[in-house]
Amino acid sequence: MIHAVWGTKNHAPYLTENIREKVLMHIKNNASVKQIYIDTINCHNDHVHCLVGLNADMTIAKVLQLLKGESSFWINREKLIPTKFEGADEYYAASVCESLIER
Repeated sequence: MIHAVWGTKNHAPYLTENIREKVLMHIKNNASVKQIYIDTINCHNDHVHCLVGLNADMTIAKVLQLLKGESSFWINREKLIPTKFEGADEYYAASVCESLIER
């Protein structure tokens, strides 16, 4: 399992309470279509936390491109915010031992 965190560009508070559920649901649905397992996902105004499982043929970079990049594109296409949504280029990812997942 991988704990991944990605944010908005310059920590802009784009992920307001009125769009959070839509964005999180879209990320979950998109992940399911792409056969990416998401155990847990949540977000704050300027970043998303996700506990994701990797298949043997997936890299962290590819999974985050599929989740992070596609969700940014979707937010803009759906015009969920009045300005252009931009995600930060960087992300954080760390492996999580199965015995620590509940924490």
